[in-house]
Amino acid sequence: MSAVVGKADSAQRVLSLYRQLLRQGNQFAAYNFREYAKRRTRDAFHENKGVEDPRRIQELLQKGLKELQMLKRQTVISQFYQQDRLVVEGGLSGKDTGSQGGTVRQKDTG
Repeated sequence: MSAVVGKADSAQRVLSLYRQLLRQGNQFAAYNFREYAKRRTRDAFHENKGVEDPRRIQELLQKGLKELQMLKRQTVISQFYQQDRLVVEGGLSGKDTGSQGGTVRQKDTG
């Protein structure tokens, strides 16, 4: 019975880590970093979903926790360098507003 409880506890910890990584990935200011973090998290968990060795699961959990700490640091740093939203993110972006409150795009004089 102890093995069953240990397995259930391990599964709960893995699921919790997965959710934390996805939530933290959503905190990136830049669209590309945000999508990469979510995709990398999903791929890593999908790649290791068949692992049943308790020692290997523990190693992967430790690696995931280190990745979570790194993501937390990087998301804080990304908040300092916010940019305009990309077109693929939806919503309007622009530097100036028009006379009736609409968004007017800034022309590139470049």
